[in-house]
Amino acid sequence: MLGKVGTYGFVAEPFHCDFSHRLMLGHLGNAMLNAADYHSNDRGYGMEYLNTVHRTWVLSRLAIEVEDMPKAYDRFTIETWVEGAMKYFTSRNFAVTAEDGRPLGYGRSIWAMIDTDTRQPVDILAVRDGLISEYIETDKPCPIEKSSRVKIEGKGVLARSVPTYYSDVDVNGHVNSVKYIEHALDLFGLDFYKSHRLKRFDVAYVAESHQGDLLKFYVQQAGERYVIRITKSSLSSIEEVEVVRLLMGFVKE
Repeated sequence: MLGKVGTYGFVAEPFHCDFSHRLMLGHLGNAMLNAADYHSNDRGYGMEYLNTVHRTWVLSRLAIEVEDMPKAYDRFTIETWVEGAMKYFTSRNFAVTAEDGRPLGYGRSIWAMIDTDTRQPVDILAVRDGLISEYIETDKPCPIEKSSRVKIEGKGVLARSVPTYYSDVDVNGHVNSVKYIEHALDLFGLDFYKSHRLKRFDVAYVAESHQGDLLKFYVQQAGERYVIRITKSSLSSIEEVEVVRLLMGFVKE
């Protein structure tokens, strides 16, 4: 039986780094999701098995908090483990470590499982007789606050509208979870990032969006914290439906 904690190595590829030669946060998020995929597949309740029974994992919430980012060509490690599992949701944590053992950051996430035909939630504990329960790890620390629902008052100020295309869509047929983060990061310019570092962000996924939807980004600012509300509309309907909420916390450098 494999251990409860999975450890996976990655490299900060230079074309995944920004002007500061550090890994872009969206690519760190992708690496975390890849680690989650490797971990669950290796233990028998991942996408490889779920796709055969018309099930899939979908990300509900994600929080990442970083003290530093890998630089171009740096090797780094992501550990991931399941902290808890209930009927409709499971919590998964991440720890990011530099090659010299220095902690770089942590992540917390909440996942649901859905039926790929009906898009409705299904019982996680019914899959392979609750196999996921055998891999729950409650003793390993993850020293950051849990992911939040991201509260927002009012609509916010419209900052940008973004069409969606082929490259935005992932294997589940909807806009990729990290694409929303990348679009939100693009709301700020290079000059801003030269004097600010993104320390933490929280993402709450409310609904799915698909290729052809128009995403609108509404922003509220409170000091160095920005709350971003993302809605979708389609060619067949101009009605806006909320799909994602993000909270981005910066520190000045």
